[in-house]
Amino acid sequence: MAKHKVVTTDAEINRALERAKALRESRVVNAAYNADLNLLLLRLGDGHRRAIPVEDVEGLHDATAAQLSAIEILGNGTGLHWPKLDVDLYVPALLEGITGTKQWMAEMGRRGGSATTPAKRKASQRNGRLGGRPKKVGVSA
Repeated sequence: MAKHKVVTTDAEINRALERAKALRESRVVNAAYNADLNLLLLRLGDGHRRAIPVEDVEGLHDATAAQLSAIEILGNGTGLHWPKLDVDLYVPALLEGITGTKQWMAEMGRRGGSATTPAKRKASQRNGRLGGRPKKVGVSA
């Protein structure tokens, strides 16, 4: 009779259980679109709720209210699908603030960085009076 060796440690099992618990808490049990606020509203399995601005999500920002209202919950709450838009989102990533591809996220950051507001203008002027952005020291090319 062959002997078997256990290769999974108790610590590995405990880490896997913690990951499973976090995934369970990141599952959506209800999803809705609020047209008045232009928000995607999510109720999670642990009772928490999240509101996500539609304009921040790749594939949803130009959709109509009717298209946004037709949300399907997939994968036991780990995915959201908009059949009229052919858009799918992975819920754990969405809850971490990942609302699109790397390229989409970079463009969102660029737009935010190029925004001009009175507060940003004042901060820039204060920084300029202090000598501007500090020079990088000790950086070799």
